[in-house]
Amino acid sequence: ATVSRNLNRFSTFVKSGGEAFVLGEASGFVKDGDKLCVVLGPRGPEWQENPYPFQCSIEDPTKQTKFKGMKSYIAYKLVPSHTGQQVHRRYKHFDWLYGRLAEKFPVISVPHLPEKQATGRFEEDFISKRRKGLAWWMDHMCSHPVLAQCDAFQHFLTCPSTDEKAWKQGKRKAEKDEMVGANFFLTISVPTGPGASLDLQEVESQVDGFKAFTKKMDESALQLNHTANEFARKQVTGFKKEYQKVGHSFKCLSQAFELDQQAFSAGLNQAIAFTAEAYDTIGDLFADQPRQDLDPVMDLLALYQGHLANFPDIIHVQKG
Repeated sequence: ATVSRNLNRFSTFVKSGGEAFVLGEASGFVKDGDKLCVVLGPRGPEWQENPYPFQCSIEDPTKQTKFKGMKSYIAYKLVPSHTGQQVHRRYKHFDWLYGRLAEKFPVISVPHLPEKQATGRFEEDFISKRRKGLAWWMDHMCSHPVLAQCDAFQHFLTCPSTDEKAWKQGKRKAEKDEMVGANFFLTISVPTGPGASLDLQEVESQVDGFKAFTKKMDESALQLNHTANEFARKQVTGFKKEYQKVGHSFKCLSQAFELDQQAFSAGLNQAIAFTAEAYDTIGDLFADQPRQDLDPVMDLLALYQGHLANFPDIIHVQKG
C-alpha cells in the first residue's frame, strides 16, 4: 500500500515527525539508554515505570542580581530527593526545559508552565503564586515515567548552579539530541507475544471516547476556573467591604453613645464596639479565605488546563 503525503506541511502530524516515521524516513541509531518501553498494565498499554522514583521540592524564591546589579531576577531553590543537592534555577531555565521536552515528546502531554508576566514580577503575591504553580508542575514531572528520566530533565535538576560551563555543555547536548521528530518514534519499544496486539476498532473507540471526554472537561475546567476566580475576587473586595461597612456603622453608633457618660450604659457601649470589631474581622476572614481553598483549586486547574490543551494535537498524531 502507498502512503500519501499530507498536503498541509504545517499539520501537527507532519511537524511531530509522525508522517516521516510512517513513510520510513526515520534513520537514527537507538541506543539502549534511549529506549522507551511500553508494557501491558492492568488497564492496557502504559509506559514502563521509573525504577528509581524521586521527588523535588521548590522553595525559597530569592531576588538576585547580575551585571553589577543592573539586572534582577528571581531564583528558586530546587532539592531533588535522589541527589539531595540543592540547585538554583530561574524561570527562564524552566521555560527552556519545557521547550525541549515539548519538542522531543510529541505524543506525551508536557504540562504548561505558569504564565509569564512582564510587570509586577517581583511582587510578593506573584512570586508566591508562581512558586506554587512550579511546585505542581514539578510534582507531575517527577512522577511521569518517561519525562522524569529524560536527560534534559536530569541535567536541569542536577547540574550545579555555579558551574556555567557544565550547564552550557548539557544544554547544547540536549539541543543537539537526534532522537526527536521522526526518530523519536524509533525509540518506542512495544510489547510482543500473545495478547500484546491491540484491536484497531477498540483503540479507535477508546481514542474517540477520550477525545470527547477531554473536550468536555476542558470546557468545564474553564468555566469552573472563571467562576472560582470571580467568587474569590468578590470575597477579597466586595464581601470584605460590605461587612466592614456594617462594622463601621456599629462603630459610629458606639462612638455616639460614648458621648452619654452614664455608668449604666458602659457595658452596652462595649458590646456595640465589640460587634463593630466582629464585623470587621469577618470581612478580613472573607478576604483571606480564597488563599485557603479557591487559590489551590485554581492552581491545580491551571495544570489540568495545560494538559487538556495538549491532547487535541496528540490525538491528531495518533489518528495520523
